[in-house]
Amino acid sequence: MARFRARLALLGSATALAAGALVPAQFAGAHPAVAADRQWVALGDSYTAGVIPAAGDVFEVPRDGCDRTDRSYPQVIDRDLGGLFSLTNVSCGAATIENVTDTPQHPIGRHLPPISEDPDYPFPAVPPQSETVGPGTDVITVGVGGNTLGFAGILMKCPQLGSESSGKGTPCKDALGAGIPARLKKVRQEYDRMLAVLHERAPHAKILAVGYPTVIPKDTSKCGFGDLTQFGTITQGDLAWLREDVLEPLNKAIDDSTGTQEAASFVDLYASSRNHSVCDDSKWVEGFITLPDQLSFVHPNALGHRNAADHVEEAMLNAIS
Repeated sequence: MARFRARLALLGSATALAAGALVPAQFAGAHPAVAADRQWVALGDSYTAGVIPAAGDVFEVPRDGCDRTDRSYPQVIDRDLGGLFSLTNVSCGAATIENVTDTPQHPIGRHLPPISEDPDYPFPAVPPQSETVGPGTDVITVGVGGNTLGFAGILMKCPQLGSESSGKGTPCKDALGAGIPARLKKVRQEYDRMLAVLHERAPHAKILAVGYPTVIPKDTSKCGFGDLTQFGTITQGDLAWLREDVLEPLNKAIDDSTGTQEAASFVDLYASSRNHSVCDDSKWVEGFITLPDQLSFVHPNALGHRNAADHVEEAMLNAIS
């Protein structure tokens, strides 16, 4: 981390010096040197947008239902990197890969009946996120894939099955496991197509595919059955299955897809967040709820977004160096 901060400081100083060299001597010092903005577009789902109160406040008025929050990693990076990049953030909660590529999205905000009602729902459709990308785009960050996999639906089903089994066995794996390979194949195919579309729209841009953080610990005994600040009534066996057969392969599918595009690279968040899962004391991802009464539904909090920002920032600086 210290090396990254030093790199950032050196790059900022070099940019300022280069900009200052272009200023006639009689005006030097009259105004601060301003670096030319590089165009950065942030795409993705709720793990990019933030969406939950633990990831900050929704800052857009009027709301469009995407619920981007001010402590999500694109907004953190925007504050960190100052004038180096000009950010366009169109990430949106509940976005699928197709919503990034070419399918308009109907945002849901925080409308998850019967659990929660959003007073501003329904929201107008938002365009496909890739429409904000163009020939002048220098860097694209994209974090998406979980909703194409159907992870939210799995999270809704597993507690029900775990409760019915009194916390024993792997009822969710037994019910849904056979369909996971096909879901992962769909993610890979749609991700390949998305990267191709982004490269076609922005042929000179560096594409940074952002993976998902550690959500479930390797030691699932850390997770208390019935604890809604963790995974509620999902069994320990099903948590191990979700980690090993669903979430880790999801990251691998994204990484493998990124490897097919010369202009793209993968930003790994999994290793750095390994000891900060939903069930760790120092959690970077919230469970189903955040006390006292906030619905978080397994999303990164501000600490998780800070970690993501550190890794994505370094990748962005490498992309322009």
